[in-house]
Amino acid sequence: MKTLDTKVSFEKDANTENMKNYDDSIAFLGECGFYQKAVFFLLCASTIPNGFGVFALVFLMAVPSHHCQILNDNLTEDWHKTAIPIMVVNGKQELSRCSRYRLDVLRNLSAQGYAPGRDINLTGLEQEGCVDGWNYSRDIYQSTIVSEFDLVCSEHWKQTFTSTVFFLGVLVGSFFSGQLSDRFGRKPILFGTTAIQTVFTLALVFCDSWAVFSILFFISALGQISNFVAALVLGAEIFTGNVRVLYSSLGTCLGFTVGYMMLPLFAYFLRDWKSLLLALSVPGLAYLPLWWLIPESPQWLLSQERVEEAEAIVRKAAKWNKVQAPSVIFQYYREKYNIFDLLRKSDILVRTLILCLVMFTMNTGYYGLAISTSQFHVDPYISCFISAAVEIPAYISSWLALRYLPRRLSVTGILLLGAVPLYFIQLLPQNSSNISLALKMLGKYAFTTGSSMILVYMAELYPTKLRNTATGVSNTVARVGSSLTPFLLKLGLYNEHIPHITFGTLAVISAFAALFLPETFGQPLPETIEQIPKRERYSTYKCTCLTYLLLCQTLFI
Repeated sequence: MKTLDTKVSFEKDANTENMKNYDDSIAFLGECGFYQKAVFFLLCASTIPNGFGVFALVFLMAVPSHHCQILNDNLTEDWHKTAIPIMVVNGKQELSRCSRYRLDVLRNLSAQGYAPGRDINLTGLEQEGCVDGWNYSRDIYQSTIVSEFDLVCSEHWKQTFTSTVFFLGVLVGSFFSGQLSDRFGRKPILFGTTAIQTVFTLALVFCDSWAVFSILFFISALGQISNFVAALVLGAEIFTGNVRVLYSSLGTCLGFTVGYMMLPLFAYFLRDWKSLLLALSVPGLAYLPLWWLIPESPQWLLSQERVEEAEAIVRKAAKWNKVQAPSVIFQYYREKYNIFDLLRKSDILVRTLILCLVMFTMNTGYYGLAISTSQFHVDPYISCFISAAVEIPAYISSWLALRYLPRRLSVTGILLLGAVPLYFIQLLPQNSSNISLALKMLGKYAFTTGSSMILVYMAELYPTKLRNTATGVSNTVARVGSSLTPFLLKLGLYNEHIPHITFGTLAVISAFAALFLPETFGQPLPETIEQIPKRERYSTYKCTCLTYLLLCQTLFI
């Protein structure tokens, strides 16, 4: 038995050693021919709906100013105007949002000819809840989910819960789509999840209850980020060299940002939630014809031993690029992996846990600062646009860092850069709103840059057959962070600095953990477990940790 195992191992090593690297096999195509440019553009365009889909929550869940509805029966004009108690909120007087004076008492006083404030002291009158519903301000929004289903006062917990339901849908979708993509292919999952997102977003328009809305919202979220990850991995496996880095760090992310920047424009002209959702769902229909234009990943086909199909795609690319393909393109040995291979080897398990922590931190910080955009400016539409616009320099920075700097140092540095401004915010005086805004934008810039870089870094740390599964698992853990974000933001009602301190502390811990990831800069994508980058020796880590400590000292002292 031992002899047989040795023989099989020897043959496996020989095959692995002799097989030709994927990038080398398709080098005859060139890096940036017509075929690559066309696929690059189409895949980037496919991520645009993700940008306005995720952050539609900012406008869908907006809370208009509101107060109890007062039915105008048997009340004088003076009593009608004073039926709502005056409360002091943050040093300002405003109408109570959740209570009113008892109407039966007001009717009796009105009928007896008493005048409010002159004959009757209003502070001594008994109050009641908004039993007749609420009046909502339409100065900014015609209607939102909150005003449609009265998610205020005793029902205000449903605001946070609805946002969490959405992110839980993203979490579940990320987990299963990764495994399904490695099993059935990148292309079917990309288009399948896009169809789910489009169809169920459209179905939300016809909801007549909060419960039905929440269920459909969860289902629509299953495809929300899953198609983005599928497009990211598909492009990373199709492109090579600098084009791969450009696509993974800048291309898909700028497509996402274009959608994000389009959102406030849609929301400005369509101020009721049904019209907004209808407008956001229609663009998804335009992507159906792309099924015949976007190819499957040749690397994934090779991992499934479907060599002929992979060669057919590459030969088609050769025709588009007007180059001659060799008679035999691929000669590959393939291993089969599954999700449990992420757990079997200690080095793969450690890197997976570290990446989960880093992704968790990136998503929590990113969505925490992005969802709270309505607090950045008096006008929520301008706030949303500013939050989206800051992502453009962030993605450009990510591309430059991935092009010229080591991965590990870049991720560690950007996490620390995200932590510093969030700690400094709590030191500012109350009237420093502009400086506070600048620090929040710097933090969002850092988390946005890091989120782009870590996706590329992750793709370089796993073999083809495990790549989407590993990305899906890490994204699932990351979505736990985004699911908790609405609750973290609610803690800001008790102390406004709690969310910032939480995000900053997570960033510092993750920066230290990232030091224990292997370096992948300048290396091709691994195709087997044997080819994945290995961790360096202790001496290298000692040097890196010293660099980290010096960097921390520079930033914090």
